[in-house]
Amino acid sequence: MKAAVISLGSKSSLMLVESLKNYFDVVDNIHLKNIEVNLGKEGGIFYQGNKLDHYDCIYLKGSFRYAQLLRSIAAMLEGKIPYMPLPANAFTTIHNKLLTHLVLEQQHIPMPKTYISATTESAKELLVKVNFPIVMKFPEGTQGKGVMFADSKSSASSLLDALGALNQPFIIQEYVETGGTDIRALVVGDKVIAAMKRTAQKEEKRANLHAGGYGTPVQLTREVNKLAVDTAKALGVDICGVDILEGPLGPYVIEANISPGLQGLTKVSTIDLPDEIAQFLYTKTQQTLSQTAKEVTKDALREISVNRNPLGPQEIVTQLKFRGERILLPELVTKMTQFSDQKEYTFKAQKGKLEIEEI
Repeated sequence: MKAAVISLGSKSSLMLVESLKNYFDVVDNIHLKNIEVNLGKEGGIFYQGNKLDHYDCIYLKGSFRYAQLLRSIAAMLEGKIPYMPLPANAFTTIHNKLLTHLVLEQQHIPMPKTYISATTESAKELLVKVNFPIVMKFPEGTQGKGVMFADSKSSASSLLDALGALNQPFIIQEYVETGGTDIRALVVGDKVIAAMKRTAQKEEKRANLHAGGYGTPVQLTREVNKLAVDTAKALGVDICGVDILEGPLGPYVIEANISPGLQGLTKVSTIDLPDEIAQFLYTKTQQTLSQTAKEVTKDALREISVNRNPLGPQEIVTQLKFRGERILLPELVTKMTQFSDQKEYTFKAQKGKLEIEEI
């Protein structure tokens, strides 16, 4: 089997590529910046000027700046590659905090109170309703960048004036007090394979490692573990980092990451995380290929059965397809009956019933 990791070449991606080599026959490390997507009749995905090879498994990774390219690549590959852990829509949904929150809201995933406003003026009106402190976020951004805090109406109003000058949309969230900590859980498939508690530096509220926070091992409660898995399922992805706050009223999801770094978690985990992910990708790819082979065999046997033209009618349950006022017969029915436009037929029709017989 052949696998490829298409990424920006981060250390986490390189670690995964090496682990995949223990399972797949061929593993290619492909840099995202060397990928080109061409649409149209002669279109396709090209790598360094050549059409991308066929793979049994492709793991796409990259930052929010490449969300549109990542989605384009995934959309072109869907239905052609046996297995990808991330669907095309995930790249634009999860790389945008606003869209992520909307999906989680629809799936009843608990989050801090979140407000969205179209203008600075209407956002200032919201300040009367919210409980301080509050968090302000840009929809796009990672590693804690683009996250601001305000502990009063006056400081929030000043931040809003600055954000208005940038002419960018933003999200307002009520702050959940956790003592400057959060939890990063790494979900692979239907389980959390590793987790850590991240603690912010003194005088800093962001617990992200890239913002100076540090990670320590943590044993997740059953509730937090389930919430992380449910979040990944709600977003429709097989590999996902989920950031959770354990507040006084229970855990809340604040963010999801479909390109999670492994270095920080590796330092506090006893599990070989790249190997765990590689095993999962290998198993899922095997299962997908096996299922595809079964479906091909089933279709072939059905084709043989049809061609043998067995005695007696065969019952087929399906929905009717129409083109205008005309009924389109399923291909299988046409083969079984051997109907032809060179022959004549009699029709017996009544409400809910139609019989066709060759003359």
